Amino acid sequence: MRVLKVVLWSLLAVVIAAAGYLFFAPPDVLRVGTNYSAKMVCSNVFIAGRDADEVLAVDVQAPGHPLLRHVSVSVDEDAQTVEAHLFGVLAPAVSQYRTGLGCTNIHAADLSDIELPVTSAFTNSIWPAGNRVEPAQNAALTAALSDKDLLGEGHRAVVVVHNGRITGESYGAGFGPETPLLGWSMTKTVTAALIGTMVQSGDMALTDPVSDTYSDWATDDRRDITVADMLGMESGLRWNEGYGNVSDVTKMLYLVDDMTGFASGNEAEAATDAVFNYSSGTSTLLSRVWQDQVEGDSLSYPRTALFDPLGMGSAVMETDATNTFVGSSYMYATARDWARFGQFLLQGGTWNGQQILPEGYTDWMFQPVKVSDGSYANGHLWLDAPGAEQPFEDSVWLRGHDGQSIGIFPSHDLVIVRLGLTPSDRGYSSLPLAKAVIGALPN
Repeated sequence: MRVLKVVLWSLLAVVIAAAGYLFFAPPDVLRVGTNYSAKMVCSNVFIAGRDADEVLAVDVQAPGHPLLRHVSVSVDEDAQTVEAHLFGVLAPAVSQYRTGLGCTNIHAADLSDIELPVTSAFTNSIWPAGNRVEPAQNAALTAALSDKDLLGEGHRAVVVVHNGRITGESYGAGFGPETPLLGWSMTKTVTAALIGTMVQSGDMALTDPVSDTYSDWATDDRRDITVADMLGMESGLRWNEGYGNVSDVTKMLYLVDDMTGFASGNEAEAATDAVFNYSSGTSTLLSRVWQDQVEGDSLSYPRTALFDPLGMGSAVMETDATNTFVGSSYMYATARDWARFGQFLLQGGTWNGQQILPEGYTDWMFQPVKVSDGSYANGHLWLDAPGAEQPFEDSVWLRGHDGQSIGIFPSHDLVIVRLGLTPSDRGYSSLPLAKAVIGALPN
């Protein structure tokens, strides 16, 4: 009996110790889960105007790790914060909304109270030269945009722009033309365009060394890495982009206040122009590079330099707690405004007669990175079509997590935006949708 008591007390001590450990020092995997939950709910509630419980259940828990089913969130509308916990008490996480800057996860930092004035997201709904949105008058196109297999599981929005006009649209239940949607890694291409605006103004050059911003790089093998090397994902920096476990990308996005401070600590593991390594750290590092070159307020720069000229009133780029834009992952915009951006690239970086990117810059953006075996292009763009692992005609693609894509088809004067929540294990590709749309268009 005495032995049994000793065993029971020992087990109780182990349980208490384990509970204390989980409470006071939760493992990174738990913290990633709650911070991801808080961030997704916060952005979708305060930017997209969606219901918190729906976002938690549909966007976070249904497609995610089983542990996420035990996450709960609370929304403070007055403070504009979202808190998340696992099992109600473990791994607390907080995401704070700021007008014009979206939501930011806060760990140990004090988030500044900076906010940006925002223009109405939906008052500027015409396209260049009066090309207004028009309904599809094409039966084959209408059929393609109604085909559930082509649209894919979790489809939320499709916009087709042909010859500069929106000729077809499709929206999932609960979503519409006024719903801002997350582009995930499509944000990387926006970062490349913002750098292009800096090149156009003469404030940056693609040959600039990144060590001008990250001064500790100047004393080691990273000293000669240029902006162009980073845009082509051929910097040689070590980086793990895996999403299945705690990795470089999940640590950066969900466990630190200073994302570039984290990413800049990665050493070079290869020479520049020697290997291709797709890296969200690279794109966020580049955000700090261009922000440091802006004279004045860099937080308002995306709107004044790019979004306002294009009429992208709904676009919101989000920052980390140090006010660096998360240029790898976090931009929300309506499907029509994402289409504007795709059309802008198709038009060579011009809009309403204004040359916003340098002449020839988009041509350079579309050129293949040699060390990527032709799969990736200089300007944070994919040449491989989604799911195809090879190029399709002369198309280039913005591609993001969970099935986001913008296909740009120069030979067809065509842009196709597809947004949704479609995890990669579903095997969806937006290429069949693109082929159906092309087949439905007049020659």
